[in-house]
Amino acid sequence: MINFHVNGRAVQFDGDPDTRLLWALRDTLQLTGTKYGCGIGSCGSCTVHVNGKAKRSCITPVSSMAGKSVTTIEGLAGTDGKLHPVQQAWLEHDVPQCGYCQPGLIMTTVDFLQKHPEPTNEIINTNIDNLCRCGTYVRVRKAIHRAAELSAREK
Repeated sequence: MINFHVNGRAVQFDGDPDTRLLWALRDTLQLTGTKYGCGIGSCGSCTVHVNGKAKRSCITPVSSMAGKSVTTIEGLAGTDGKLHPVQQAWLEHDVPQCGYCQPGLIMTTVDFLQKHPEPTNEIINTNIDNLCRCGTYVRVRKAIHRAAELSAREK
C-alpha cells in the first residue's frame, strides 16, 4: 500500500508499485487532466508537481510517491475556485489550440516561474522544453510574461 496526497487529499494505491504515476492518477484516481504524450518523459504532457516541483509522471513509478504530495492540473486553482495566475494568463492570451499538451505546459510553467519570476524570452526558450504539436509557442511566451506580472501583483 502506497500512501500519498493528491490535490490535498490523502490517497492509497494498492496496485503494482511499478505502475507509473500517470496511470495511477488517470486510471485509479480518475484525474484525467494529466495527459499521456510520449511515455518517455520527453514531451511534458504528463507534468505534475511532486512536493511543489515539476515532474514527468509517465516515467515516475508510483512507489516513489510514498509520503509525498502530488498536484495535478485539477488541483492547481485555489480552493475558492480562483484560477492560478498561469491559468489566468493562458486564458487571456488564448494559448491552447487543440489543448492536449496544455495541462503539462501549465504545470511546467508554474514551477518555472517559481525559479524565474522575471523571465526573459531567452530564459523561457532555454527552460520550457514541453512540446506543443500545434506550435503555440509564441502565445505561450506571451502568457508566461503575463503570468509573471500577475504573480508579482499577488505578492
